[in-house]
Amino acid sequence: MIRHDLGRSGLRVSALGFGAMHLNDGRVSEADAGTLLNRVLDLGVDLIDTARGYGLSEERIGRHLAHRRQDFVLSTKIGYGVDGVPDWTYDCIVLGLERALRVLQTDWIDIVHLHSCPLPVLERGDVVQALVDARRAGKLRVAAYSGDNAEIDFALACGAFGSVQTSLSVCDQAHLADRASRAAQAGIGVIAKRPLAGAVWRFDTRPGEFAEGQYWDRFRAMGLHEADLDDRVDWGEIALRYAAFHGGAASAIVGTARLSHLERNIAAVARGPLPGEQADALRQAFVRHGDGWPGLI
Repeated sequence: MIRHDLGRSGLRVSALGFGAMHLNDGRVSEADAGTLLNRVLDLGVDLIDTARGYGLSEERIGRHLAHRRQDFVLSTKIGYGVDGVPDWTYDCIVLGLERALRVLQTDWIDIVHLHSCPLPVLERGDVVQALVDARRAGKLRVAAYSGDNAEIDFALACGAFGSVQTSLSVCDQAHLADRASRAAQAGIGVIAKRPLAGAVWRFDTRPGEFAEGQYWDRFRAMGLHEADLDDRVDWGEIALRYAAFHGGAASAIVGTARLSHLERNIAAVARGPLPGEQADALRQAFVRHGDGWPGLI
């Protein structure tokens, strides 16, 4: 497995990360969740990303991987959903982190993100300070932000965050205009979310979901659907390799409930970067048709 430094955080992560959103009781059984999580680590994927909003995901990671805590980099997201306190407050961050530590069955979390925290709240400062205080107390290693657009600009500039998680795919390249270079200059790690853009090349008609519908529109506006008519084009592999190696990301997070999909993603990333001319063509297609398109949360 190819690994990259996560900025100057001191962490090193697999180029493919595992997004654990699918690990809720509606998508995968308890037994299958345990099998899948352990297989993720066995196959060399050592970044596991979850969130308070992902149902049973945090609890299942704790149950099935606590005995392997030294084997992986653990990332979660907080800021909401704590009984008795308002969302997006200092107390919500403190208590949300305590809850995460408890259910994940760990003494520390490697990366803790503010999860799509609104810009006015970031600017107010108390939730950012809560995360910084928790890092100083040793409860987390890297204070981070997950989101897009003006919020990511704030996160890159404020000096409080060691890593960001942002949308990055062939259909979502706003990060590449100048944020990637700013992150690199500041030593801030980058984790790519939504690297497969909802796999919109699978659909003959526009999906009804907001983000997937937008990505479907972009895919066609960029003319990428024309290449999709060629059965030899594997857009899943192309998209994943582009996000993992051509945007300054340390890791690209992909979620799945299927072991076969996990193995396919690992094989794709193992092939490394795309040929330069192919990556350049994908970048230029976005610049020509959608350079003003915002990141989609």
